[in-house]
Amino acid sequence: MNGHARHAPLARAAALAALLLAAACSRERTPPAEAPVPVTVAQATTRDVPLLATAPGSVEAINAVAVKSLVDGQLLEANVGDGAEVAAGELLFRIDPRPAQAALQQAQAALAKDQATLAQARSQVERYADIAKKGFISADQMEQYRTNLEAARASVKVDEANIAAARVNLSYTEIRAPIAGRLGRILIQPGNVVKANDANPLVTINQIEPIYVAFALPAARIGRIRSAHAAAPLRVQAKVIGGDAPVEGRLAFIDNAVDTATGTIRLRAEFANRDHALWPGQLVTVELTLGHDPDAIVVPAQAVQNGPEGTYVFVVRADRTAEQRKVAIERVVSGEAVVAEGLAAGETVVVDGQSRVEHGKALQVAEAKP
Repeated sequence: MNGHARHAPLARAAALAALLLAAACSRERTPPAEAPVPVTVAQATTRDVPLLATAPGSVEAINAVAVKSLVDGQLLEANVGDGAEVAAGELLFRIDPRPAQAALQQAQAALAKDQATLAQARSQVERYADIAKKGFISADQMEQYRTNLEAARASVKVDEANIAAARVNLSYTEIRAPIAGRLGRILIQPGNVVKANDANPLVTINQIEPIYVAFALPAARIGRIRSAHAAAPLRVQAKVIGGDAPVEGRLAFIDNAVDTATGTIRLRAEFANRDHALWPGQLVTVELTLGHDPDAIVVPAQAVQNGPEGTYVFVVRADRTAEQRKVAIERVVSGEAVVAEGLAAGETVVVDGQSRVEHGKALQVAEAKP
């Protein structure tokens, strides 16, 4: 066997090894295909969206009355307790009535006395009228009788007025609720002496039903607010901070001047508040409905992302790849973003999983749950 024949198998083995090595290197250089990014998607839709103005507000009682005594005297009893709900005219407190009763009796006695004097003066005028005509008494004396009659009539009128005043003062010894509402804490307890129109009230009544919510909006919206309010009553929602469902009312008042310090206009909404969900002094979030966009394009708010060049969304193209598209968002209402431009109704956008999505990447799509 010659040398060439002996080396042929070795050459073939070396060539085969070289081919295998080349194939392995080729496999290492070819990157594996990337798996599609799993995302949740939703469609852009059109619907009627309210045009809302949102602001913080505070709850105010429509009426608040500081109840005070109108007469001096000792406070005998309180017919109500702290925080009680009262009706208009309900008896709250009773003051010792005896001084007022004595004053009434004195005025009645004075009236009886003056009525007797009036009767006597009237009798004298009637008795001496014919005698005066015949000249048996002087004209001056007759005039004196007539003067006495008029004076007696005037005294009776004074007495009647004094009796009326005494009765009023006696009625003041029973202090009644001027309005319906809820009491605060009773500040003066029975046994104490109260004075007419003292600086300190006996108690304060706040009207709870209905009730006001005061808030302010930028002055630039005055025109829109006034025109909408003139067309129809404007719906207002108030949500207590940390509370449950919002309460619905209507716009009741627009101030007649802009606050130059803040550049806002003050408004007030009225709420029936039959369930007493609103309480004076509470802080609330107010939503004023100024109108509606009947065909607004909306997407879930979580689909909208913020970037260096503004807001954008990832649109799912027909080949299941992502397109990063810039959009203009007008406002967000109840978790939905109103798209002003950049998106058409029916297009599909990514609402979850955007952190791994890039422009042009393949997507594994799952529909968002309603």
